Amino acid sequence: MKKLLLGLMLMGTALSAQELYMPRNIKNAYAKGTRDISGKPGKNYWQNKGVYDVNVKVDAKTKMVSGSETIQYSNNSPDELKVLAIRFVNNMTKPQSPRAGYASKESLTDGLKIKSFSINGEKYNINSDDWGTVEAVKLTRAIASKSKTEIKIDWEYPLAKESGREGQIDPETFYVAYSFPRVSVYDDYNGWDMLAHNGRQEFYNDFNDYSFAISAPKNFVVWSTGDFLNPEEVLQPEYLKRFKESLKSDKTIHVANESEMKSGKVTKQNEWNVWKFRANNIVDFCFALSNHYVWDASSVQLKTKRASVQSAYKVGAKDFEKYTEWMRYNLKWFSENWPGLEYPFPAMTAVQGYADMEYPMMINDTSIPDDLQDARLTADHEIAHTYFPFYMGINETRYAFMDEGWATTLEYLIGIDENGKEAADKFMKNFRVKRWINDASTEQDQPVITMSSQLSGAGYGNNAYVKSALSYLALKDYLGDELFKKALHHYMDNWNGKHPIPWDYFNSINSGSGKNLNWFFNNWFYTNNYIDLKIASVMEQDKQLVLTVENVGGFAVPFDVVLTYDDNTTEKGHFTPAVWEKDQKVTNLNIPVKKKIKSINLDGGIFMDYTVGDNSKSF
Repeated sequence: MKKLLLGLMLMGTALSAQELYMPRNIKNAYAKGTRDISGKPGKNYWQNKGVYDVNVKVDAKTKMVSGSETIQYSNNSPDELKVLAIRFVNNMTKPQSPRAGYASKESLTDGLKIKSFSINGEKYNINSDDWGTVEAVKLTRAIASKSKTEIKIDWEYPLAKESGREGQIDPETFYVAYSFPRVSVYDDYNGWDMLAHNGRQEFYNDFNDYSFAISAPKNFVVWSTGDFLNPEEVLQPEYLKRFKESLKSDKTIHVANESEMKSGKVTKQNEWNVWKFRANNIVDFCFALSNHYVWDASSVQLKTKRASVQSAYKVGAKDFEKYTEWMRYNLKWFSENWPGLEYPFPAMTAVQGYADMEYPMMINDTSIPDDLQDARLTADHEIAHTYFPFYMGINETRYAFMDEGWATTLEYLIGIDENGKEAADKFMKNFRVKRWINDASTEQDQPVITMSSQLSGAGYGNNAYVKSALSYLALKDYLGDELFKKALHHYMDNWNGKHPIPWDYFNSINSGSGKNLNWFFNNWFYTNNYIDLKIASVMEQDKQLVLTVENVGGFAVPFDVVLTYDDNTTEKGHFTPAVWEKDQKVTNLNIPVKKKIKSINLDGGIFMDYTVGDNSKSF
């Protein structure tokens, strides 16, 4: 009987999930069985994969990156591929490339030069002069379904003089990201991902296996994604000893200081050293190198492994001096609290740069030495991205709210633990929410479900970071921590290592919570709502306060009702978004009162109200 009832409940949830609007291509994915209304990958789900063997060289004098790669590409799709889409996002630095914002002359380069290109031994004559960030190579022989293809590419490109997400941090420190041509994603709902990168929206890649051999000049240390395979071959004995000590230490080990780096004592004194790293089943790979950055390292014991944490920074950066210890805390806190899944990778490295940007197992952050709280929250946010989009293979280009919103949520939750709730609320309101809620312009209130690639400016930022984070926190308030975590883990278990889209999130949370939450998802993701509550009327009878609250803005938000009595004592009652489930326009609240009321106030906390003047009533 219990099984029958559970089946009927889940069937009801599944049927009701169809009420959410789906674009035609997403409907087709469900019809083909690659996605399932239960929230799980469908019985016909597939995704393609590459195994990359990359040799790359960084010339510190010419600032050129050159390399050769062999890609074993598995076409696991049911389709025959007549073109091969090759992506190289650093071509955004070419003068003729479309960009979302201003680019200085120092940030521009000649872009990628393909020196040779072959598929299964057949050479292709490629002129990459007119390539953008993604190009379709027409194949002389189609790639069959369920087949493997060998692709070989030799290439080179110049590092940008002005560092952003990649480039020259200083004349002898380089952040080398997006450095190799890769096969773009071919998926079950769009086919080839041919969206050009413009510098605003972020990235969408397959889960690939990477082996990198990085040739760096003498005295340059390399920090990278993945496992460091050959420290004995590139480090001199004292520094090798310190690095190995860090892998089992809870203390910060100063592997090398600035003077040691400059003295030639740290690396083997070959003209070129080859640093080897490997990372499997991950969506990207990057590295950094410097001959003068300070190198700190430690590690942290997690439930099933010990993870390495490292920092590379310019001497005197007061915040980065603390980064190694901060990262130890991050990895353990995120593993044990929110999202409450063990940090999935073997390492995390922070490099002082200018991007405030996440990469698998690495972050590239600006130094904020005069505001350590802000600096730490930046690290919190970027490391939170480990789970979204690197553990969950999110299509950030189209659906940035699926990762930036979660990173913002986790930044807020860990911030409560680090700084206290009052400070975390203040930062969330001032840095995140205020700029959205106080601006009544049209672009602020576009539906969150709007594709990120169709948004610009404030419309992009608020959907990706602010409104989506508030939706996750409102849902947490509505479900309660235990059920919310259960539903979140159900979603993450369904889709880690795969490519979820918003409907996979909606359906997974529905089935994971055992509730039909489509009213909530419609409210937060498909509307032009904002936050604006209003006290419409107040009646008091038999020590009961009947408070009518209008939801002028429309979002289903939690809020507190604060009663101030004549003797200046106060009483607070909390109301979750459940009060809006039956009627999202108005709710009537029955509140017991103990004494004569002096005033009533609605307080949304981080759910800031557009017109606060009608949130209070005095008597």
